[in-house]
Amino acid sequence: MSAKFWKEHATLRVILIAVFFLGGLGLTIGGWTMKGQLLGLGVMVIGVVLLLAALWLYNKVFQ
Repeated sequence: MSAKFWKEHATLRVILIAVFFLGGLGLTIGGWTMKGQLLGLGVMVIGVVLLLAALWLYNKVFQ
């Protein structure tokens, strides 16, 4: 989707950023508490991917 779409739909963008950020933060912290388990690393990686998606979505408007 283009930067124009995200400029026109600011509310949708803010909601998606909040969901990705909170979900990513929750998964990253949740995975961090699973010390010594390989599943915890996978959960943390998914959390970091969601945090990066929130950052990408934030920056999309400024392209």
